[in-house]
Amino acid sequence: MSANKEARIELSGVIKEKIQDAKSVVFVKFSGLTVAEDTELRREFRKNNVEYKVYKNTLIRKAFESLGITDFNDDLNGPTAVAFGSDETGAAKVVVDAAKKYQDKVVVKSAYFEEKRLDVNGVKALAAIPSKQQLYAMLASALLGVPRALAIALNQVAEKNA
Repeated sequence: MSANKEARIELSGVIKEKIQDAKSVVFVKFSGLTVAEDTELRREFRKNNVEYKVYKNTLIRKAFESLGITDFNDDLNGPTAVAFGSDETGAAKVVVDAAKKYQDKVVVKSAYFEEKRLDVNGVKALAAIPSKQQLYAMLASALLGVPRALAIALNQVAEKNA
């Protein structure tokens, strides 16, 4: 076996591991980005703990096929980048925001989330869901609101009686 073929098999295995470790995987079509725009986009991915890579479509396809998934064969054509999200919504949010910001230069193709294929509308819906940290903050705010309201009410009653 040639060294090149061995390297491709190894890289396909690495991609397979990344797919298994990621909470979500988003496929992006990119073309026409300037170096500055690409750098800004990659910075945004890093800030949100998302690994953004460009691989050959055949390697991505082989990695998915080794997992028994063939739903993405149609999506893996043309220039494709992959965003591996460490949380459920991070990759989708960054990709959808980039698609809005860079319009025709960045296009959402599809995503792999909870062992299912999501189309473009599914990715947009996933991006609209608050992250776990945002949900925790909302819950904490709601839980702190009840004692605060009770304290204010009791204080008003005490002032009224005094």
